[in-house]
Amino acid sequence: MAKYERIPPLEQSQLPQVLLVPGLNNSGPDHWQSRWEKELPDAKRVQLGQWDDPARNQWVNQLNLAIHKAGRPVILVAHSLGCHAVAWWAEFEQTVRSFPVVGALLVAPPDVEKAEVDHRLRRFGPVIQGRLPFNSLLVASEDDPYAAWGQSKRMARKWGSQLINAGPLGHINADSDIGGWPYGKFLLRQLLRTAAPDIEAASQDPITFHQQRWVDSVMAAAG
Repeated sequence: MAKYERIPPLEQSQLPQVLLVPGLNNSGPDHWQSRWEKELPDAKRVQLGQWDDPARNQWVNQLNLAIHKAGRPVILVAHSLGCHAVAWWAEFEQTVRSFPVVGALLVAPPDVEKAEVDHRLRRFGPVIQGRLPFNSLLVASEDDPYAAWGQSKRMARKWGSQLINAGPLGHINADSDIGGWPYGKFLLRQLLRTAAPDIEAASQDPITFHQQRWVDSVMAAAG
């Protein structure tokens, strides 16, 4: 546990808005996302609406609105189906943004393509093929009932995300008995440090930064 604390936090002036993007049925009071919302001063939950009967376009629109309202660079912290909302947002979003997304922590994205999956999840299929236009970590469990390890690897590869093996933690939710998930906070700090140059660039010249990130993403996908 102590090794996590060796990575110092960024200066307050460097911190972007952390937007928490829950999945199906929202995140309950014992979920690590709910704990982070209370514990992290810059964390805010995105109210996607229709939590138990999600519509892909509505979720993407609500996420888009939250990013617009942030008024500064954004780090997205998504769980489960929220990860696919992030991917679809990146796919649909084509406009120049004043304050772009500079990173994403994507935790336990489910398989939205297999035949036996919950029909509500299938609304977010197929899996987006393009590389995300920002740094991302995809955290997956070895025994997630909603996504086989091989599928998690494929999603990470398609999205250009660094894959993190969280071990046997199920769906990495309240049932995983991880409390506030200290290791997840360590990964968030790691992502913040990695994104620090992008955060500074986005703050100084957000339009140029946003345009260049999209060009880089398209070129990477074409390669």
